Amino acid sequence: MQSLNENRRIHSIDAMRGFALFGILIVNFLSFHSPYTHIDPFNYWDKAGDSTVFPIIDVFFQASFYPLFSLLFGYGVMILKERAELKGVHSPLLLARRFLFLLIIGLCHALFIWHGDILVTYAIAGFALILFIELSGKLLILLGLLIYIIPNLLLVGVLFLTLFIEPDLSVMMTTSVADIVQVYQSGTWLEIVRQNIDDWLMNNNLATMPILMISILPLFLIGAGLRKLQVVEKLEQRRMTAFVLMIVFLTTGYLIKLLPYFISTNLAMQYIQDIFGGPLVAVGYSLLILVLVNSKIGIITKPLQTIGRLSMTNYLMQSIVATCLFYSYGFGLYGNVSLLTGTMIAIILYVCQIVLSMIWMKYFVYGPFEWCWRWFTYWQKPSTFKRIQK
Repeated sequence: MQSLNENRRIHSIDAMRGFALFGILIVNFLSFHSPYTHIDPFNYWDKAGDSTVFPIIDVFFQASFYPLFSLLFGYGVMILKERAELKGVHSPLLLARRFLFLLIIGLCHALFIWHGDILVTYAIAGFALILFIELSGKLLILLGLLIYIIPNLLLVGVLFLTLFIEPDLSVMMTTSVADIVQVYQSGTWLEIVRQNIDDWLMNNNLATMPILMISILPLFLIGAGLRKLQVVEKLEQRRMTAFVLMIVFLTTGYLIKLLPYFISTNLAMQYIQDIFGGPLVAVGYSLLILVLVNSKIGIITKPLQTIGRLSMTNYLMQSIVATCLFYSYGFGLYGNVSLLTGTMIAIILYVCQIVLSMIWMKYFVYGPFEWCWRWFTYWQKPSTFKRIQK
């Protein structure tokens, strides 16, 4: 087994996390300032600037960054397991504590801050990952591909059949958009929490959980398998191969993601766009970052590496800042900003997070939530401050 202290590898993974955090923020902002999960986005934003911005987000961002983050999550879990075993620690118990903490934080985030939380799903999929963690790298990747491709192809078939029977099936079923806007825009804190829980349960219930699992768990398995096979390390030594693969994955992924714009924006096409095009683009982005980090201009990825090291803290802070901006207990801007304006705010927030992360990491070893997560995982207080060289 290779050393776990390979700086270049760590830099690549951190930069990928930082880049994924940016994409996730851009997409999440659609729901922070607008009733995104309750409307047809292809028709909702019809102003000149907005009608240009949405296709850009849809093709280049939507469903392309959570797969990247999921692959990195599986990769990181495998590194944690390897390090635990080198220290003689029982890794399944350690991982169970890690996912339990993630579940607790995720539930608090989902129920009291923002309904678009992904941490609860990650925690549940993480517990399932423990059952497969001892498999070989090749088997993990094969199993991940099978669990991902077969059920999702079946779902695509069901969607096409449904559309054949009912061609006028609406993309979104919700009709109370105005009421939802009113709650987030001017409701009391308790009303917002109730609506937040309703919105979370709409996407996180017994009916949707299997779909979430076949979208997340397989990517965890593939990411863990990639770590076992040392794929990142090998591609760092074969940058031309990584570059060619990047072009192939991005081109194929973008072509699939453009299908709704050339064929139809129906539910089946949108599902194909996201579930198959998104992960291909995600792999292409990871290869892009890997090539950049290990190139002569790798220094430009330094900000991504820094913010990526505080990924949980920054993810949670994005929700806290955004809800304070848009919900009634803050500035009450929900429903009152255009898509273009909301996206610009997201970019400004991300830049501010980079600056704050770089300042924080000058003095501290971990981000605040990463520090708590590590303590809960190891049952041992981690280091706090960095040693200042004199």
